Amino acid sequence: MNDKRHKHLRVPVSAHEEQAIKSKARNTGLPVARYMRQVCLGHTVQSTIDLVQIKHLLKVNGDLGRAGGLLKFWLSDDKRAVGMDRKEIKETQALMSRVLKKLITKQ
Repeated sequence: MNDKRHKHLRVPVSAHEEQAIKSKARNTGLPVARYMRQVCLGHTVQSTIDLVQIKHLLKVNGDLGRAGGLLKFWLSDDKRAVGMDRKEIKETQALMSRVLKKLITKQ
């Protein structure tokens, strides 16, 4: 579409609606005008928050794998495992829980 955009539409909104629209546009990484144009024309607008959360979950998943390896090592009879604690595993579980809660509340 090579049409130059020189027409403006005015849409009255409440303060709450303004904040909601701006927040949704921010979540998609689009400027407000482009976000509104996409939504009004029936285009699907993908949230970038979901992608960010998925990347974060993948990192946490890798951390859990490493923590599992540490637990296996800790449970072995290896002398190098003496003095290891479960702090890293608990921290990783707490992080995973926080990330999942954020992802659930965003939908």
